[in-house]
Amino acid sequence: MRIRSGLTALVVVLAALVAGAGTGTAATTTAAATGSPYCGITWGSAEKSAGTPSSAPLVDVRTGRHDCFDRVVFEFAGPVTGYTVGYGETWTEGEGLPLSPYTAGDELLRVSLRAPAHDDAHVGTVPYQVGEHAANVLRHRTLRDVVFGGSFEGYTTFAVGVRARLPFRVFVLTGPGTHSRIVLDVAHQWQQ
Repeated sequence: MRIRSGLTALVVVLAALVAGAGTGTAATTTAAATGSPYCGITWGSAEKSAGTPSSAPLVDVRTGRHDCFDRVVFEFAGPVTGYTVGYGETWTEGEGLPLSPYTAGDELLRVSLRAPAHDDAHVGTVPYQVGEHAANVLRHRTLRDVVFGGSFEGYTTFAVGVRARLPFRVFVLTGPGTHSRIVLDVAHQWQQ
């Protein structure tokens, strides 16, 4: 039994040495292949979705620059938790027109917020029209554009242009006051 487990261990070590022959050790090869997380970011680029619809209207969209990521904040006049965000083509709400021609960036993040951009009287609560730029992204490393896609039947869409398909995360914050925010962070790079 000891001979069999010893042979198995020897085979594993030899395979690792052969794999790492050109670069040094097997451990070095494994670390190089997987890389270390950039700033500890392990978010990935798969679609993210959570929460339920709300009637609290969108009242502000703003961006921020951070050391490891760029941020888009969607603020609502009340509690909002529902969103779907993923890479791909983005359309206007209700009309189904592509936002690609209006949006800068090599990749698009489709942002669908499960809340309206108008009040109960159907008066818009944000100052932009469909296809207009909704935030300033000057001097951001990753963000290239934030374009309003409209609001229809309780859903509001945006196209967020980014320079490449990068990891992102989405989360909800409460406040200030009775407001809530859906936050989208897009990393500056994948790994170091």
